[in-house]
Amino acid sequence: MDEEQIGDVWTLFRDYMDKKQVAVAAEKFVDLLSDYGIEDAEFRSVIGIDSVLDEAITGYLESDEDE
Repeated sequence: MDEEQIGDVWTLFRDYMDKKQVAVAAEKFVDLLSDYGIEDAEFRSVIGIDSVLDEAITGYLESDEDE
């Protein structure tokens, strides 16, 4: 999955989410992508598509660096 596909999937489903749960959903989405093998460089290329997704990716990348 490339950065365009990741952005398309996220923006498609975000519109249907409860606004109170979007941040949690973004974190789970990033975790799922990570489990499927998306690399850190790919995550970095997605930054800028959506501010909530950006926060989830940034949090993931920071926690990944700490480990």
